[in-house]
Amino acid sequence: MSKKRILIVGGGASGLMAAVMAARKGAEVTILEHNERPGKKIGATGNGKCNLTNTEMPSDAFRGTNPRFVQGILDQFPVSDTIRFFTEIGIYTVNKNGCLYPRSAQASSVTEVLCMEARSRKVKIKTKEHVKSIFRENTVWKIQTEGWTYEADSVILANGSCASNLPGSDGSGYEIARRLGHHIIKPLPALTGLKCQPVHSMFSRNILASWAGVRTEGEVTVFIDGIPVSSQKGELQLTDYGISGIPVFQLSRYAIRALDEGRDVKLSVNFFPEFTPEALHTFLSVRRKNCPYKSEAEMLTGLFPDKLIKVLCQAPDPEKAISDFPLQVISGLDFKQAQVCSGGVDTEEINPVTLESDFHTGLYFAGEIMDIDGTCGGYNLQWAWSSGAAAGLHAASE
Repeated sequence: MSKKRILIVGGGASGLMAAVMAARKGAEVTILEHNERPGKKIGATGNGKCNLTNTEMPSDAFRGTNPRFVQGILDQFPVSDTIRFFTEIGIYTVNKNGCLYPRSAQASSVTEVLCMEARSRKVKIKTKEHVKSIFRENTVWKIQTEGWTYEADSVILANGSCASNLPGSDGSGYEIARRLGHHIIKPLPALTGLKCQPVHSMFSRNILASWAGVRTEGEVTVFIDGIPVSSQKGELQLTDYGISGIPVFQLSRYAIRALDEGRDVKLSVNFFPEFTPEALHTFLSVRRKNCPYKSEAEMLTGLFPDKLIKVLCQAPDPEKAISDFPLQVISGLDFKQAQVCSGGVDTEEINPVTLESDFHTGLYFAGEIMDIDGTCGGYNLQWAWSSGAAAGLHAASE
C-alpha cells in the first residue's frame, strides 16, 4: 500500500510539528520552506531562549474572533503532551514561574531537535522554495514553486503570519488561503508596543522623550470609547514613542484592532498599583508631613525613577497622575516589531477537530495563519505545537 503524500507549506514551529506527527503516522512528508533553513522564527522567541509552553492555561490565554476554537485542539495535544514530546526528542525543560524553557537556554536547540526528529522520519525539507500557487486536480493537490511542481494527497498551510522582521514573514499564506476561497480576518500587529501622546494639553508633544529608557512596575488599563476593556500589571518600558513592556504587549491587540475600526483608544497608567488612590493620598500625606522641607519632586524620590518624577511633576495634578496617567493611543508598532498577528484565516471555515478546510478536502491549517493569537508566556508556541500535531495526525489519517 502506497504511503500518503503530504506537503507542508512552512517550516516553522507548527509546520515542523505537523511534519513529525504525520511522518510518525506513516505518511510521506515534504516541507516547503521559504527561508534558507527551517525554524528561524523559533530561534528568535523568548529573547533567543524559547519559552516552549506554560504549565498554566488560563481561559483568556488565547484571543481571536472565536477563541473557543482553541479548546478542541488543546484537548488533543495538551501541555503535558508537549512536555512529553520534547523530552522524548531531547529537550530537558526548566520551569520559571510556569514558563518552560530548554535547559540549554538556546532556542536553536528546539529547532535542531525538531529537524533531527523530522529527518529521522524521512521528512524532506526543501528550503528556499517560494510557493506561487496551490490547486487541486481531481484528487491530487499541486503546489507550484519557482522551480518545481509538487504533488500530494493533502496540504497543510503552516505559513505563519507577517509578524517579525525575519525574511519570509510576509503573510503570503493569507493570499493563498484567500485564493482558495477562505475569508481572512484582517491581520494586524499584536504583542507589540503602542505609540501614544499625552492627553493633557499642558504637556509638550515631546514630553515622552523625557521618560525614554525608564523601566518601572505599573498597571495599564486600555479604554475603548471610554469603556475599560482590560488591565495588565508588570514591568513597563517607557519610550520616546509611548509605552512598551509585557503588560502593554498583552493589551496591544485590543488597542490596535479598535484603532483600525476608527474607535477612540486611551490608556490609563497606574505607576503605583500597590495602593488605591485613597491609600496613595494617605501615604503621600504622611511623607509630606515627615519631610515638609521637600519639594514635590524631592518627595517622590525613592518611589520612582528620576526621569519619571520629572514627567509626573509636570502634570496638572501630580498625585492623580501617579495612579491615572492618561495616554492617547495613536497606533501600534508595525508588523516587523510585533511578535505575532491578530487576525488570519477565519476559524468558522475550519473544522474545529481536524483543522481541515470546510471548502476543500485534504487542505489543513496549522499555527499562526489562523485567526488565533496567544498572550505572552509560551502560549503562541503551544498553539503551534497543538495545531501542528492535530493537523499532521488528521492529514495522515484521513
